[in-house]
Amino acid sequence: MKIELFVLCDAAADYHGKLNILGTFDVIWAKQVPAVHPQCAIALRVRFSRIEEGDHKVRINIVDEDGKAVIPSLEAGINVQFREMPASISMNMIFNIQGLKIHNFGEYSIDLAIDGRHEASLPLYINRMQGKPE
Repeated sequence: MKIELFVLCDAAADYHGKLNILGTFDVIWAKQVPAVHPQCAIALRVRFSRIEEGDHKVRINIVDEDGKAVIPSLEAGINVQFREMPASISMNMIFNIQGLKIHNFGEYSIDLAIDGRHEASLPLYINRMQGKPE
């Protein structure tokens, strides 16, 4: 299996196997904490080879610098089926997050595991905006 795409973005949609992504980012600027990002998504495109056909479990965790979860794990199952003769097949997944609440400034990690094995991580920075909190 190969992770072809793994991003945090404002929005994503899958139209008949075409993954559309709007506004990728890795920094949230906030005047104060807790910082709440009203809506975002994690978009994922994974390529599987024929030998990997079958059921797979995908889990995403957002954790702070100490490894403590920021939100409950995002989990989904996918079933990879080959109906034609290609040597590999890609699968798109979108995890929508409403009201992402981060309690402290600092660096966070968005971790991807498939079938219990860590596959990739993305950094997420919560930075303080200059000026007085509102």
